[in-house]
Amino acid sequence: MISPEPIRVFWQPGCSSCLAAKEFLTAREVPFESINVRAAPTAMADLAALGVRTVPVVARGSDYVLAQDLDELARFVGVVFERDRLAPDALIERLHLLLDAAQRFVMALPPDALATPLRGREDRTWLSLAYHVSVIPEAFIDAAQGGELSYAYYERMPPAAVATSVAVAHCYRVIGERLALWWSNCAGQLPATLRTYYGTPPAITVLERTTWHVAQHTRQLESLVRQCGGDSSPGLGDAELGGLPLPRAVWDDEVAMSVA
Repeated sequence: MISPEPIRVFWQPGCSSCLAAKEFLTAREVPFESINVRAAPTAMADLAALGVRTVPVVARGSDYVLAQDLDELARFVGVVFERDRLAPDALIERLHLLLDAAQRFVMALPPDALATPLRGREDRTWLSLAYHVSVIPEAFIDAAQGGELSYAYYERMPPAAVATSVAVAHCYRVIGERLALWWSNCAGQLPATLRTYYGTPPAITVLERTTWHVAQHTRQLESLVRQCGGDSSPGLGDAELGGLPLPRAVWDDEVAMSVA
C-alpha cells in the first residue's frame, strides 16, 4: 500500500537524472515537492537524515529511492512504466554515434566560451560539461569490467591537461576506442548485473541509462553551439536519440526559478 505522505524530490541543477525523475512524475500527475539541494537551506541535512548524499532522491517520509533508475522510481510511486528497450548492440551503436556528435559540437564551441559557468552551477563550466560526456561511458565500462560505478565519477572535473576542445575531443575518441574493444572482447554479452552507487541493477538498465545520459548532455552541447551562433550541423536526430527514455527538455527550466 502506497503511503499517503507527500513525495519530495531532491535534485540539483545540471543533473540529467534529476530532470528525468521530475518529468517522469509530472507526466504521470504524481504531485511532489521539488527541492533544489543547492538552494534550499535544509536540503542537505534532510538528505543526511535519510542516510544518502547523492541526487536525485525521491522520498516519502523516511522511505526513499535513488531515482537514477526510472523503473525503480515507477515501482516506488506505484505507476506502470512500460516501453520497448533498445537491445545492447543498438545502445552501443548509439553511444558511438553520440560520441561522434559530441566531438563535432565541442569543436564548434568558441574557445573563450569554455570557461562559462552553467546556469545554476557556478562550479561547472561548459568545458566540464563537455568532459563529463566522456566520463559517463568510462564509468559504465569500468563497472562492466568488475569495478563499481561510484558517484565520484560524475563529480570529476577536467584535469589540467584537458583544457581545450581539442583535448576533450581526444577524450571522446579514446573512450570510443575503449568501448569498441570492450564490446568486441565480451562478444556482445553483458554481465547480469553491475555494482553501482544506487545498488546492483541489471546491466542492461545501466547501459540504457549510460546511453541516454550521454545523449542528454550531447543535446546540451548542441544547444550551446547554437547559443553561440555556431554551426551544429549535422544535428542530432532519430539515429542518435530514437528509442531512448530522454527527458523532454534539454535544460531544466526550474533552475532559472530556483536561482532567481
